[in-house]
Amino acid sequence: MNRREILAAFLGLPVALAACRRSETPPLPPGEIVGTSDVFGHRLRDGLRVEVPQDAWSNIPLVIVGGGVAGLTAAWRLHNSGFKDFLLIELESAPGGTSRSGSNRIISFPWGAHYIPAPMKENTALVSLLEEMGVIEGKDSDGQPVIGEQFLCRDPEERVFYKGRWYEGLYLHAGASEDDKQQLDKFNAELYQWISWRDARGRRAFTLPVSACSDDAEVTALDRISMADWMNARGLSSPRLRWWVNYACRDDYGMELEQTSAWAGLFYFCSRVVEPGIESQSLITWPEGNGRLVQHLFEKAKSNIQLDRAAVELIPVQDGVDVITLDREGRNPRGFHARRVIFAAPQFMARYVVRPYRDTPPPHISEFQFGSWMVANLTLKDRPKPGSPRDFPLAWDNVLYESPSLGYVVATHQRGLDRGPTVLTYYYPLCDENPRAARTRLLETDWRGWAEIALTDLSRAHPDIRNLVERLDVMRWGHAMIRPRTGFMWGQARREGAKPFRSIHFAHSELSGVALFEEAFDVGLRVADQSLPAFIRG
Repeated sequence: MNRREILAAFLGLPVALAACRRSETPPLPPGEIVGTSDVFGHRLRDGLRVEVPQDAWSNIPLVIVGGGVAGLTAAWRLHNSGFKDFLLIELESAPGGTSRSGSNRIISFPWGAHYIPAPMKENTALVSLLEEMGVIEGKDSDGQPVIGEQFLCRDPEERVFYKGRWYEGLYLHAGASEDDKQQLDKFNAELYQWISWRDARGRRAFTLPVSACSDDAEVTALDRISMADWMNARGLSSPRLRWWVNYACRDDYGMELEQTSAWAGLFYFCSRVVEPGIESQSLITWPEGNGRLVQHLFEKAKSNIQLDRAAVELIPVQDGVDVITLDREGRNPRGFHARRVIFAAPQFMARYVVRPYRDTPPPHISEFQFGSWMVANLTLKDRPKPGSPRDFPLAWDNVLYESPSLGYVVATHQRGLDRGPTVLTYYYPLCDENPRAARTRLLETDWRGWAEIALTDLSRAHPDIRNLVERLDVMRWGHAMIRPRTGFMWGQARREGAKPFRSIHFAHSELSGVALFEEAFDVGLRVADQSLPAFIRG
């Protein structure tokens, strides 16, 4: 497609026509597509077979496949428990999956997930990790963890661009009618009821992690309708309220209101609030986003981790699992006779890697659907000029109301660097109803196309952006996050996916139904704890 067709497909025809009417457009800055090895993944999908020489086999009690947050967490837990006879293998040259980060001469920056909410006291394992990292300074009178001020998202936190101006926050209060205000109050009242709700065992309807949520029928019934249907049933039709809730679904799930389970939609708003009437938990962040958490987990167990190596086949045998691996270039085959494997990669990979699944994949695997994202990091030599004296100032999170993107976060914001060079991390979710079609659009659009999309989109709010960008790199995430569509959260597939297959145990955030650091962390912990007794017993 030419430039106008690409812009029309991703930003809409009016934007494309306006962009192409401009007489002069500065040339694109330097940049490239970086990161994930989709070519190697496609080789696995197409049936890659490898023979390992006899002298390239070794014995090891446990192999972890995948160095995303779940795999790293399992490694961290095993290491902290004193068990160090294991190996984690990761295809990429950097750990962390969608929580990985990068850096340049200016600052570190995220390539995906970029914050976590401050955990509640009940999430003891995550509290323990943050204490180990020096993020938690103590506890308040209610026993809630106190986060060090330098780790809390610095003000201003959020702003939204609407019709030529920046406004504070993400809900657009400016110009709201009385009906808009009443509907917002009604929506918040509904949230407060669910935040207060407890089942007979005292469990909350929505909390982090999902494994601690109530499975009471009154709550799980929400999974059988979409978030759009839930709002329709309550007469919540205010365009700005619908936009705000739709933004939340796109932001965490890569889906629109009509696709998202009402359970997941309410989870977004309720799980981060301790009690009704108070703000959501404060956000913890770093310039590199969740890459800081990834680096801590990695450093704890890096002597047991091999990057640039992929598992291409898992073969269950009588006394364990034979693991066949290759390096990133598809060479140097090595095999491991393992007693147990923690498969910390997505379920869809299991159908290509687990030998018995190749011919007869379990039906539940097809129920796991993933959203696609494009992330671009733009290195700027200076900040964009304010468009209006009345603009709310540059914030950490900056969202364009009339854009299909999610806007951008500012890497230098947390450091208090408010002038001069910076890095903007721009996010674009592909929310197609058909996730395969979304991946096709993602991967068929090259660097030049994505650079044009990012720069044209940001030009809505920053007309001088093209003259400020020194470099623009792109990461394409074909399987960025699990999609909690209607019926998936409390359906059978998640339960089936969590069951071990012989000596292979599964661990990935998808098993919780939502792609959050807390969920990958929780799943990694639980599978590591399930595995440890077998080795302690010998």
